Amino acid sequence: MNTDTGKAVASSAQNSRTFRAMARVGYVVLGIVHIIIGAIAISVAVGAGGGEADQGGAMEQVSRVPFGIVVLWVIALGLFALGVWQIGEAIVERDPDTKKKWGRRVKYVGTAIAYFAIGATALTYALGGQSDSSQSSEAMSAQLLAAPGGIVLLVLIGLVTLGVGVAFVVRGIRRSFEKQLSLPAGKVGDGVRTLGVVGYVAKGIAIGVVGVLFLVAALTHDPEKAGGLDAALKSLADLPFGQVILWLVGAGLVVYGVYCFARAKYARL
Repeated sequence: MNTDTGKAVASSAQNSRTFRAMARVGYVVLGIVHIIIGAIAISVAVGAGGGEADQGGAMEQVSRVPFGIVVLWVIALGLFALGVWQIGEAIVERDPDTKKKWGRRVKYVGTAIAYFAIGATALTYALGGQSDSSQSSEAMSAQLLAAPGGIVLLVLIGLVTLGVGVAFVVRGIRRSFEKQLSLPAGKVGDGVRTLGVVGYVAKGIAIGVVGVLFLVAALTHDPEKAGGLDAALKSLADLPFGQVILWLVGAGLVVYGVYCFARAKYARL
């Protein structure tokens, strides 16, 4: 398949009404996942337990509700559709500035990989399996630390993850996410903007802490220091005023989830 054919296929898929509907469903289920993760983080902050504050923990909670398996399949399909949509965006990107074009393509592909990963977690639980982000991160870190040059690669992973977290915070503060939306005027538009700012900043903090954990694991040669989102959020509780910080980040993730609902309606697709 040549480049022109690939762009034609991607453009055709993006113009499909069914595919666009599935992409919007993807934003809805992404919102559900973040609301559950945020709620778990809040329950940990107030000392009520709550389970794993990550994608796996969210999927486990979903699996326990009536028709949970059906919901998990919807989550997986919606997120896979979002991932494919992002790949399509990367293919049809036409910015005349080569640097900006490839920068956006990298962002689209990175976002697609994140959606595919969460969708795969939902699919794993739908098929009766389980997933633990902290154990996976620790296992990967241990393998890297045991390999030649692995420390450098683990530092690189930590820096990239931290950079993604910072990018989320900057995107929220600058409100650059608005470019992806067709917002109405008035209070509704202002409300969605506020949700976006708070949500992006909170998610950026959570992702940034994951990156810091990878860096700590590399610098201390201790893979147990590395962890996924659950470990990152719970590590916040060890900081001064940590429970308050964890509660605020958890609440921010809930806000980001609500923003995803609004994004499902107002996203430029």
